[in-house]
Amino acid sequence: MTDFFKGKRVLLTGHSGFKGSWMSRLLILAGADLTGYSLTPPSDPALFHLLGLDRDMNSVTGDVRDYDGLLRVMRDVKPEIVFHLAAQPIVRESYRSPRETFDTNVMGTVNLLEAVRQTDSAVSVVNVTTDKVYLNREVMRGYREDDPLDGYDPYSNSKSCSDLVTHSYRNSFFSEGPAVSTARAGNVIGGGDFAADRILPDCVRAAVRGEPVVLRNPNSVRPYQHVLEPLFAYLLIAERQAVDPSLQGAYNVGPAESDAVTTGEIADLFIRFWGREARRESRSDGGPHEAGLLMLDCAKIRDVLGWRPVWNIEEAVRRTVEWFGVWADGGSVTEITDRQIKEYGDLYAKLEE
Repeated sequence: MTDFFKGKRVLLTGHSGFKGSWMSRLLILAGADLTGYSLTPPSDPALFHLLGLDRDMNSVTGDVRDYDGLLRVMRDVKPEIVFHLAAQPIVRESYRSPRETFDTNVMGTVNLLEAVRQTDSAVSVVNVTTDKVYLNREVMRGYREDDPLDGYDPYSNSKSCSDLVTHSYRNSFFSEGPAVSTARAGNVIGGGDFAADRILPDCVRAAVRGEPVVLRNPNSVRPYQHVLEPLFAYLLIAERQAVDPSLQGAYNVGPAESDAVTTGEIADLFIRFWGREARRESRSDGGPHEAGLLMLDCAKIRDVLGWRPVWNIEEAVRRTVEWFGVWADGGSVTEITDRQIKEYGDLYAKLEE
């Protein structure tokens, strides 16, 4: 990582979630003056608490649906850099709670960007959406940033709307700044994800209980990547567009196409690295529609910003299992988190040379 974020006032929404906790740790280590705005951690245990992040940052409990509360924090903090990660992120939950999903993911984005507009301090804003924003025809090619947006389920569609809201605000209100981009990331894995209805957390829970890993859709193909991959990309986007606003826009962030693998393959990699008599079985639970094939074309962020993946899918799963192994054995999760950040960062820096 560069020294760009050292001393910068940074606001991070969704800081108490899985990705937000890793992002918080990254920004703390980078020396940022960090404020987080989020609901209480969504899982128990929660990575945010395991890392003790509230000791090293200004952690504000708040809801992005609360515009007045968000605006107060924005005016108090006067952030130079804003990362918007707060969301209802689970596809199956969006079928159970569609109104809450749209309210959080769409109006949460409106509230965030309106608060940015009313404060006049930010120079760079990154809104994190998802690879699922695209009209997915389940074709054997990666979607590009200029492909149509039209997510199928409430979660995916709400993120399509969030992307479009960002585009509208950029065109309508931010012609003279701040620079604003959306980052459309693929499925992430990594240590400290305890959410329901995600493949690696499901694997860990089953293995710890000595039960088989149950796969709903073992043949579904997704662009899985370690959580550090998109987080370093978000940092890169924020830094580069702050210096050169012409670089703002939309960016896909995903693995190499060869690393877009099936859920079954992810589970098999987990079983290989976990050992301890882990096993799996396939069993549909008759749940709602989920896409069977989704791939991303990440040529733009590679060609424009020079970003490329560092860890392939095998290494990503190995690092995830390594982290959960430390946690399961009662070791220091802060130590393993910081070590993985350093080891990833060292390789990332070599690719930048």
